[in-house]
Parts: sequence; C-alpha cells; structure tokens
Amino acid sequence: MIKYLSKTNPQRIAGTALLRLDFNTKDDWRMRAVLPTITLLLKQSSKIVVISHQGRPNGFEKKYSLRKNAATLSRLIGRKVVFIDHFDFKKIARMVQGAPKGSVFLLENLRFMKGEEANSVAFAKQLASLGDFYVNDAFAVSHRANASVTAITKFLPSYAGLELELEITSLSKAMVHPKKPLVLILGGAKAADKLGVIKYFKEKADWFLLGGGPANTIFWINGMDTKKSVRDTDPKDVKEMKNLSHYKSVVLPLDVKWSGGKMLDIGPKTEVLFGKKIAGARTILWSGPLGQIEQAKFAKGSAAVARAIAKNRKAFSVSGGGETVMFLKQYKLDKKFSFISTGGGAMIDFLAGKKLPGIEALK
Repeated sequence: MIKYLSKTNPQRIAGTALLRLDFNTKDDWRMRAVLPTITLLLKQSSKIVVISHQGRPNGFEKKYSLRKNAATLSRLIGRKVVFIDHFDFKKIARMVQGAPKGSVFLLENLRFMKGEEANSVAFAKQLASLGDFYVNDAFAVSHRANASVTAITKFLPSYAGLELELEITSLSKAMVHPKKPLVLILGGAKAADKLGVIKYFKEKADWFLLGGGPANTIFWINGMDTKKSVRDTDPKDVKEMKNLSHYKSVVLPLDVKWSGGKMLDIGPKTEVLFGKKIAGARTILWSGPLGQIEQAKFAKGSAAVARAIAKNRKAFSVSGGGETVMFLKQYKLDKKFSFISTGGGAMIDFLAGKKLPGIEALK
C-alpha cells in the first residue's frame, strides 16, 4: 500500500525532506504543479532538499544545469533556494545540517551522474544521506527505474507527494470506472507508444480517434501509399497495429493535409467527425497531437479537437505529455480540462495498465 504524504501525521515525518521533482520541461508548469507539496513540507518538515533532472546529458553539460531552475523555484515559493553545483555528499550533508529551519536546497542535475539512470544502490544511498525521509512528487519520471526514484526507497521512509497522489487518483478514475461513452484520442509520432493503451481499453472504450503516427501506420498497413509520412515499420509493432485496425471502435481520419509527401494534419471533415464523437463523450483521454503542431497551418486539427473537448462541460477530460500540454497552454485551453497530467511516457504506461517502478517502490 502506498504511503501518501497527505495522510501522514507531521510528527511522524519531522526532519529534512528529500523531495524528488521533475523539471524536464520548457517552462515552469511542472514546477507549479508541485507547489502544494512544497508548501505542505515547509510547514511540517525542517528543511527540503530538492533533487531533479533535465534532458539527457553526457556527463556534466552546462546547458542542462539546474541553476536557472533554482532561481525560478525561489521566485515561485517566495524564499531563497540554495543551489548546490557539486556531488560531494559529505560536504552537502554538513551544509544541510547546519542550515536554519525552513531552508530549501536544489541539487544539480542528477543525470550528470551515471549512477542515476543505472539505478545504482550506492548512488541512492549517497542521496539518502541528505534527508530523513523521501517524497516522490515526480510522476513524469516514475516510469523510470532510476536511483532517485526506486533504489532510494530502500534507505528512507518514503511517501507519495500531493501531485503524485492526484495523478494516481485522476488517471485511475478514467481507467477503473469511466463514465460512458469513453473516447480516447491518440496521436503523436510513434504508434507503438499507444499500443498498450489501445489494448488496455479495448473492451472499455467506445471510440479510439486516431491521428498522427498511429493513423498513418494503419493507413500504410491497409495498403495506402503514405509516402514520407511518419509511421512505425517495426515488424512486431506492425503486426499488433494490424490487429488493432480491425477494432470497430477505431476511427481513422476521413481526410488529411499533405505537404512535402507527408500527412501532417487531419482535414476539416475529420475535425467535424471527431468533434461529434467528443461532444457525446463523458470521459475523454487525449495523448499526442494530431498534426505537426510546430507549424500553425498544421495545428488546426489539434486545435479543433482541443476546443471540442473544452466545449464538452459534462465530460471528465484528461490530457498529458509535454508537447500536448504546451500546445494547450499556447491556445489557453489547458484550464478547460478536468485534469492535466504532468506525465508523458509515464501517463501512457499508467493508462496501459503497466506498473510504474517509481510507484511500486513506494508500496
């Protein structure tokens, strides 16, 4: 059973909190999502040591430093955040122990150290030496078996933060007892990423509305000349997609927009078709844009779908993934959804019914 920070007695977890967050995004939206957890910890713990990551650096790379994140976090919480630019753990421990109550620290990018992604027990033990208890509020990286996500729970009392709890309850609501009709909208570049979700919801979903890579792949499987369009060609994935293409609940685009030999967006007829399915839904899950949203002329399909979801006030709507969320923020539609997940790959894995290492480690 997961131990949730929200349900704990403050006296039982007094001391320094080692807080795992995820800053791997273009702006501060993931940071803002965890502010309630930071506020709670500042009330009931003496100090906070934040640990996080960014990008996929090869050793120490200045462009992936979290120094700027320390300044942003400081502005958001209204107090100084001490940035630690090294991994001399004995020195860091002395600094934390000697700091006054209410101090907040941010450790440099964990992925600068090989032990992080290797899920090194030794590295996890060093991290654990900096705190008295551990809190995971980084849902977006909880599908990774990293030292700061899984191995660390072997050394400290461990809890799920408020945002992680909200992720679990909100996504479970859509999975376990969704109100019907249930509509899933799946796009993005890789069809294989969505296979698990489609299989999990096969008997539950009323409609799968496909665009982007998933739609292109099925078009190709069915004999259409997709030219240079993004599609999956891995034999195993193609075989599974072929099976999925026979589902009566799978809805493919009626028309698409071409450019340079590629299908880059759904067309106006598809916008209307998808809009009708969305209007009648009572639970909606959306992952992955339906076109090349970097260009405004190929973002119209995704924008039409987003507006249709926002217009349906009766549905419980969920979206996630950095690319999709940034798109919704750009169109000022993110607040129109019932829940915006901080996870991309983590949300997809969770919705596919997979056990996430970071969540399992808290049990």
